[in-house]
Amino acid sequence: MAGQVEWVAVDWGTSNLRAWGIDGDGEIAFSRSSPDGMGRLSREQYPETLIGLLGSAADGISEVLICGMAGARQGWMEAPYLDAPAELGALADGAVSPEMPGELDPRILPGVCLRDVGAEDVMRGEETQLLGLSALNPGFSGLVVMPGTHSKWALLDGTRLTRFSSAMTGEVFELLRTHSVLRHSLGGDLEGEDRELGFSTGLDQGLEHPERLTATLFKVRAGALLSGRSAPWCAGFLSGLLIGTEVGGQKSWIGSAEIPLIGSVGLCGLYQLAFERLGARTRVVDATDATLAGLKAARG
Repeated sequence: MAGQVEWVAVDWGTSNLRAWGIDGDGEIAFSRSSPDGMGRLSREQYPETLIGLLGSAADGISEVLICGMAGARQGWMEAPYLDAPAELGALADGAVSPEMPGELDPRILPGVCLRDVGAEDVMRGEETQLLGLSALNPGFSGLVVMPGTHSKWALLDGTRLTRFSSAMTGEVFELLRTHSVLRHSLGGDLEGEDRELGFSTGLDQGLEHPERLTATLFKVRAGALLSGRSAPWCAGFLSGLLIGTEVGGQKSWIGSAEIPLIGSVGLCGLYQLAFERLGARTRVVDATDATLAGLKAARG
């Protein structure tokens, strides 16, 4: 049974807000969530949103540690990026403290950036999950892949993030599904028996020829028009093609060691199929577990 709450851990993303009350033993005493992510809020709305989410559960609590998009330039208060290579154990040293009425004293953790000319990149939130992975797996060193709207490929050595790269795979899928000519082949219910077959076909083509992505994409539309491909098949093909292109395009990052995949079980499962085709071993790490472990580690 959880004890008295000592502090509140918060993951403030673009689309969602999640908070957990943590007791003195590191156990979760309560959890709260809402759809009030960064994308729905003006800067002035953050304090009242946090107070409203926590309600009476926060009575007598002052410490709140936040990761994610609340620290973005368009968020509550910008938390300047740490430069990679970055020591993630020092995330809290770069935290910022926005103004907050009442007793709550929030701190927002920074993200990490890569400033190499031609390879510039940024992350916010994933750095906390990577710190969490290092806490859950002490001594881990190697490649970590974080499937999502903007997937991250990161090289981690203990708590040191040496290099990373982003892929807009999830966002590209959604844009093509809703705003391109391919939308005419992706209407209605996209789940069905054909989806798995379409995914496997697209995955193979993406892995084998990632350089042909823009040419292969049109097969979604042409297949529907000329071969009667169903909407589920087309959706599966598009998903498989994009994931295969992402993984196939970054094969040089893959070694012989097992690769942790941090994210939702369903999405990570699709990436596992891609890595299996390349002979790579993977394991799924729940994103919430990694986030909570990272916030605890950052707090110290």
